[in-house]
Amino acid sequence: MVLLVLAFLGGILTIISPCILPVLPFVFAKADQPFRKSGLPLLAGMALTFAGFAAIATVGGAWVVRANQYGRVAALVVLAIFGLTLLWPALADRLSRPFVQLGSRLSQPSDSGASPSPLRSLLLGIATGLLWAPCAGPILGLILTGAALEGASSRSALLLLAYAAGAATSLAVALLAGGRVFAALKRSLGAEVWIRSTLGVLVLAGVVVIAFGLDRGLLTQISLASTSGVEQSLIDRLHPPVESKPKNPGAMMMMSATAPGAGAGPQMMPDLSGAIAWINSPPLTGEQLKGHVVLVDFWTYSCINCLRSIPYVRAWAEKYKDSGLIVIGVHTPEFAFEKDADNVRRAVSELKITYPVALDNDYKIWKAFSNSYWPADYLVDATGRIRFHHFGEGKYDETEQQIQQLLKENNPQLSVNGLVKVAATGAEAPPDSDVESPETYVGYERADSFLSAGGLQHDVANVYSIPKHLELNQWGLSGNWTDHAQVASLDSARGTIVFRFHARDVHLVLGPAANGKPVRFRVRIDGAAPGANHGVDSDAQGDGKITDQRLYQLIRQKDAIEDRTFEIEFLDPGAQAYAFTFG
Repeated sequence: MVLLVLAFLGGILTIISPCILPVLPFVFAKADQPFRKSGLPLLAGMALTFAGFAAIATVGGAWVVRANQYGRVAALVVLAIFGLTLLWPALADRLSRPFVQLGSRLSQPSDSGASPSPLRSLLLGIATGLLWAPCAGPILGLILTGAALEGASSRSALLLLAYAAGAATSLAVALLAGGRVFAALKRSLGAEVWIRSTLGVLVLAGVVVIAFGLDRGLLTQISLASTSGVEQSLIDRLHPPVESKPKNPGAMMMMSATAPGAGAGPQMMPDLSGAIAWINSPPLTGEQLKGHVVLVDFWTYSCINCLRSIPYVRAWAEKYKDSGLIVIGVHTPEFAFEKDADNVRRAVSELKITYPVALDNDYKIWKAFSNSYWPADYLVDATGRIRFHHFGEGKYDETEQQIQQLLKENNPQLSVNGLVKVAATGAEAPPDSDVESPETYVGYERADSFLSAGGLQHDVANVYSIPKHLELNQWGLSGNWTDHAQVASLDSARGTIVFRFHARDVHLVLGPAANGKPVRFRVRIDGAAPGANHGVDSDAQGDGKITDQRLYQLIRQKDAIEDRTFEIEFLDPGAQAYAFTFG
């Protein structure tokens, strides 16, 4: 009940969120029409669209991101037409396209003799809801995070409905008040045409603001009504923190252990039915795996530790495939973009992985194994019992010897010849022994050692400046960035990240602009082009381009390893930065 109240209050606060401001003109454009036939369907359309979209998001399907982008574009087109017909009602008569006719019907004046159509208002509400859906603060983030980890359930659906009901309530109050203001203006000023034109201008301005992303940048800076702090207060008061634990299962990614104990998983291999899809294979069941030795490898494609262990997993799968070994990669995502099945398929292809890969977007297999690490290997014998596990990189010889032992138990006549030899290159190459820089996240949820003045500003656009001096493992930003829980997004070119590091390699998980447009970047070490010290994703001049959401190797030093200052400048807006790793 406490969470339901919290979700409802969070929804009410949505109306004063900065990114809602451009949407309000769409609501007030219907303010002069009867609430029951016009305003209520509009609010219902908005709430239902939001609740439905958020429910789909909890499943974490790969297509959600693309549907969101296309849905927003479609909504902007509908609302732009709506705004034009508010400015020039005669325009609808001169245009013949069906979509424009829809815009004309949506904006038809209420005093033209025709009663307002609930269907028109519902359609407008749906279009507006597609723009409203991304306006989420900490409370909605809490709901969606819980739903993503636990899977879709009646509980999460109820919380989403409570949030949508709260938002609809505050918008209903605004709409009713707006209707009274609208009517008073018409009576006292006779300004219906002026009001319609003003609303048309506001609608078109809102479309421009949203289309160029200013609703999350400029409006956030000029608005006095940012709700994140209020929402966080409500969370702290009504839902105080419980026992401290890592916010993300990958918080201990570097851990390496082979002894039995915490995280060792159940004795018998759990079912793999929690996968949402499979790559390189149809779904595999316990019945199909009987009689085989099975290696279950938990990984995610932007994890540097996973990338460095994959050459060995790949070699074992190839060497022992005819000896009774089945290797199954369980891809459990750390970042949201790793839930996109197309991204994973592309990574599987580029990494030359031919063994079966289960997509564990809902963490069901992860939780069934009681796993906590990337990478993690579980070795299962022919009877289905987990006989060996290893967390993190390294000890590859020991793992392979365990594979050989279980294969010989299953087939005493089997002959094995030595251990695999791996000569990995690029990001898959083993790390250097002289590494003093830890994995460092750019998103505020797990960010550490950030030194730019004012600290990281949560979920709001902010202009940062590079610190004058950085100690080892401190970092900073310059330019106009919005820092979210998992990622920092560059709102306008140019922007820079600097990091004082001690390692041979510098990797950074990056993504292109939200619309998929590539982003150019330039890398420097101690203020100079890297030359021979460039990575596989940058050249000697330090130039490169972000084309996909993945880990980029930016520096591989051939010079002596010492404390150096790494700098990456993004020449185009939209760059997304997630996490640094070193090797």
